[in-house]
Amino acid sequence: MEKAKVYFTDFRTPAYGEPLPKKLQRLLKTAGIGDIDFDGKFVAIKIHFGEHGNLSFLRPNYARAVVDLVRELGGKPFLTDCNTMYPGYRKNALEHLYCAWENGFTPLAAGCPILIADGLKGTDDVAVPVAGGEYVKEAYIGRAVMDADVFISLNHFKGHEDAGFGGAIKNIGMGCGSRAGKKDQHSSGKAQIDDALCRGCRKCQKECANGGLVYDAERRKMTVSDNCVGCGRCLGACNFDAISFSNWNAVEMLGRKMAEYAKAVVDGRPNFHISLIVDVSPNCDCHQENDAPILPDIGMLASFDPLALDQACVDLCQAATPLRNSQLGDNIAKPGFHDHHDHFKNNNPVSDWTACLDQAAKIGLGTRDYELVTIK
Repeated sequence: MEKAKVYFTDFRTPAYGEPLPKKLQRLLKTAGIGDIDFDGKFVAIKIHFGEHGNLSFLRPNYARAVVDLVRELGGKPFLTDCNTMYPGYRKNALEHLYCAWENGFTPLAAGCPILIADGLKGTDDVAVPVAGGEYVKEAYIGRAVMDADVFISLNHFKGHEDAGFGGAIKNIGMGCGSRAGKKDQHSSGKAQIDDALCRGCRKCQKECANGGLVYDAERRKMTVSDNCVGCGRCLGACNFDAISFSNWNAVEMLGRKMAEYAKAVVDGRPNFHISLIVDVSPNCDCHQENDAPILPDIGMLASFDPLALDQACVDLCQAATPLRNSQLGDNIAKPGFHDHHDHFKNNNPVSDWTACLDQAAKIGLGTRDYELVTIK
């Protein structure tokens, strides 16, 4: 497979010069988005609307820039995401829409309708065969995503407590999965709790959507019930390293399944992918908070290849200097710090991002070999 082209521009704009949304549009045009036949086509633009209280999600202005360009090219765009599997403000379509509106993603601001792809309760999905899938034979994808003629992913590139980072493939694979699809991807292992480390603070329980964690009042400890689906939300909530997974490769399996879900979404139709490395928070935008960025703002990237795009983002981030006043900076400053020579692994040591990219290459989602084309 020949090298994929990934187009890059930084966030620099001269005084009284080109606004960033216009610079993003110029990047997309240079990257060849106009080669797609949008005429009269329904265009799903997959984006994360941000959890209530989180402020690191992409600003609606960036989404509007993509929407306006798609409309200019003759398409019929809509912004979309699927409901979550965990408790929060996006667990059903009504609350999800209210959350999106509060975060600035209204039809007026976005310039297009906003649809929750898997319906009111997260059950409106389509079983999509995964060509070459090793771990997933059928992916459960939000129906509105699959009904679209053209698929565009617009993602905020950031850290993640399980996946290492959240980029294009995670935005597509996990993001487009219905509630059943998310459970399918997260079902590789169950949580286990070290009694010696558990403080009984119950923070983990607040993150569990499935009744998988039970508080033992007599021992003042948490225990794991049969309802645990292995989603990993509790892992990021525990400040005392008391939680691990009974299946040692559960995080690896998550990455491999995400890659196969992403392939189910993009196969057989035009697709295009955009990543913004900005406000690089240490954890997912699904959190109701966002800690300080772990890396400086780097730039905007676009490609027809989601795997090449993720690899380019990783390489740019690994070349950047970590910010001191951050989760990553704190980890580096700890006595006895073990340097993984990987910013994302140093940020969340239990995470694994390599399996996802390896599996994506193996099943033909794209290539990790790319040429970075810089746009001034």
